Amino acid sequence: MSRDSQVAAHNKKPKVNPNIQGGNRLKSSGPNAGRGNFQQDQQGGRSASAMYRNDDQVPLKLSENEKAQLNAGAVRGLVRSLVAQLVMGLVAVLVSGLVSGWPAAASALLGGLACFIPNALFALRLLVRIVAGKPASAAGFLIGELIKLGASIALLVLGVYLAQSWLVWPALLFGLVMVLKSYVLLLMRGKST
Repeated sequence: MSRDSQVAAHNKKPKVNPNIQGGNRLKSSGPNAGRGNFQQDQQGGRSASAMYRNDDQVPLKLSENEKAQLNAGAVRGLVRSLVAQLVMGLVAVLVSGLVSGWPAAASALLGGLACFIPNALFALRLLVRIVAGKPASAAGFLIGELIKLGASIALLVLGVYLAQSWLVWPALLFGLVMVLKSYVLLLMRGKST
C-alpha cells in the first residue's frame, strides 16, 4: 500500500455500526480495522473513542456511585504516589549514608524533602477538594503546580544556604532525583497513579 493510500485510509471518517445498541457505536475502518479500537466498555457504555469522535452524542453522566468510585481511586492514587516518593527518598538517604557518611545522608534528605514537602501539600490540597466534592479546574491545577515548583526551588535555596558547611551536592541531587522519579517504583509494582 502506498504512502498516499495509507494517509487517505487513515483520514476516512469512521462508520456508524447500526448493529450495536441503537447505532451510536463506531466501527473502525482503515489500517486498524478489526483490532477493537472502538469497542464498547465492560458495562455497556460508550467507549472513550466513540464519545470524542461522535459530536452528536450527549455528554457522559455519572451516577453518585460512579463518582464515589472515581474519587476513591483518585485518593488511592494520590496516597500511593506520596508513599512511593517517601520510599524513594528514604532509599536515597540510606544509599548516600552508606556510601559517604552522615553529611551525604543529610544532603540526600534535604534534596528529597525539598521535593516531597511541596508535593505532599499539593496532594493534601487535592485530597481536600476530592473529599469536599468540589470540582477540579485546570487553572487551579496549573496554579498549584506553579506554587509547588516555586516552593521546591525556595526550599532547595534555603537548604543550600543553611547547610553550606557540610552539604554534599551529589547526594542532594541524588535525593531530589529519586523523589522526582518515584513513579518508577509505581511502574515496577504495576500500579498507576
